[in-house]
Amino acid sequence: MALLLKENIKVATDSIKGNKLRAFLTMLIIFFGITALVGISSAIDAMKGSINSNFTSMGANSFTIRNRDMNVRVGRHGKRAKKYEAITYKEALRFKNEFNFPVTTAVSTLASFNSRLKFESQKTNPNIQVFGGDENYLETSGYELEKGRNFSPQEIISGAHVVIIGKDVEFALFTGKQKALDKTVSINGGKYKVIGVLASKGNSMGFGGDKISIIPLTAARQYFGRPDMNFTISVLAKDAHWLELALGEANGLMRKIRQVSLGEEDNFEITRADSLASMLIGLTSKASLGALIIGIITLIGASIGLMNIMLVSVTERTKEIGIRKALGATSETIKRQFLIESIVICVCGGFFGILMGIIAANLISFQLSSSFFMPWMWIIIGFSVCLIVGLISGYLPAKRASQLDPIECLRFE
Repeated sequence: MALLLKENIKVATDSIKGNKLRAFLTMLIIFFGITALVGISSAIDAMKGSINSNFTSMGANSFTIRNRDMNVRVGRHGKRAKKYEAITYKEALRFKNEFNFPVTTAVSTLASFNSRLKFESQKTNPNIQVFGGDENYLETSGYELEKGRNFSPQEIISGAHVVIIGKDVEFALFTGKQKALDKTVSINGGKYKVIGVLASKGNSMGFGGDKISIIPLTAARQYFGRPDMNFTISVLAKDAHWLELALGEANGLMRKIRQVSLGEEDNFEITRADSLASMLIGLTSKASLGALIIGIITLIGASIGLMNIMLVSVTERTKEIGIRKALGATSETIKRQFLIESIVICVCGGFFGILMGIIAANLISFQLSSSFFMPWMWIIIGFSVCLIVGLISGYLPAKRASQLDPIECLRFE
């Protein structure tokens, strides 16, 4: 049996070598199908891992209080769109002072979404996010200092012209042996002394982790202030077991500060770090399903193309089939020969497709600042799909070849 299988594989390989262009085009169809399936699915897995790392770095025992988005009702009988007032500095500061719970509370605001920082002749692209934060902002947002120090309470109170910059900003402004600490950089015309550099966090999923600069909250209010300036409150519980209790207390205090009457809905949102991660992962899961459908459709097209090529191959090799049958080959042997040929073509195309899918997925993973990973699950699925496509595509041509009359085959021109 093993000898017969080996012989069939040899015959299939010889046939592929004899029709190199046709076999290459067929493999190319399988290649693109498997690359789409493995590459996109693995890339989405990398995105999920990146989301997890971004939010777990903030801590599973943290939550954020921010202004609620505008509520829109669609339809003739729907209610008028309701716009919620921004959380003011006084409200945020009052919450921080009155929230007597074993937690770390920080107040922050997005001062500018697209600023440009300058140092001497060097400057960044105009895509640096400038945040105003207090002395607790780094701890509650999951940032770590690589060099320098954090803001002092006195610098927060006085609105000192000091700044903590992200890794991308350091790379853009300070080249060679230049050190960022104690240098003065320009932000929208204002001069700020660099007192710290953040450890690299990655710029995945639009969080802008390294394209960031942080100035004292008071300075942000003074130089970037606007009437609709919105403030965010970040809370980090000392112990994860206290999180649920802290959430309830925070909600009650915020309703009191925002003067929400009994029975009215909250005019603010409390978002847990882990629940936001779960929501984003849920969205990527839907994208993963879409990628799977795209890959399956591509492979269906590939299997139809392969079946068509195998049917043409049966017609071209009719006389060969007749000679083999005349020499004693059974219908089952002929069927196995064509099935193995179909599977060999699929596996060869699939192998390079899987390889390209792994490379593509890791390139995306690299862009998301994630480490190299091997998508074993999708590799196994890819090979399994290749075998299934090979069997399905090759079955009909193999069956037709096995049922040919040897006499008619020998007379075929």
